[in-house]
Amino acid sequence: MHISGVRLFKLVLLLILLSLLTGCAAGSPKWTLEAPAGFWQGLWHGMISVVTFIINLFNHDIKVYEVNNNGGWYNFGFLLGVIAIWGSGPGAGLRLGRRRQAREWKEEVAAKVERKVLQRLKEWAEAEGETEWEELGKKIEEKLKRKIREWAEEE
Repeated sequence: MHISGVRLFKLVLLLILLSLLTGCAAGSPKWTLEAPAGFWQGLWHGMISVVTFIINLFNHDIKVYEVNNNGGWYNFGFLLGVIAIWGSGPGAGLRLGRRRQAREWKEEVAAKVERKVLQRLKEWAEAEGETEWEELGKKIEEKLKRKIREWAEEE
């Protein structure tokens, strides 16, 4: 298998990045009961938690969570790190709001299209001036309303 220079560079860069990440991972002997990991270490460990979890599956020396921590502040940092990088966090509400806006926009556009089509059909029927066109126009209008509503309700 031939590896191009760019691919080799990316692979080496990835390995260096993984080494740096695991070097800052939980389970380091520098954290003891006398000098526990604090908020900032918890934040970092939370941010790299998925990466360290995957590495932990193959190397049990790499830990996801530092057991020698100062308690609440480490836990708070860890959770913030997980939410900031991997979780939904405040962005979930924004995505939900965007979906709602998109749905409302689709409904608004469908209503405008329906009104315009109906207006054009009425103008067309009036321009022809025949009574049979009025009856045909009403039937077409009803069918178009039904079809446009069905189309607008599709997701």
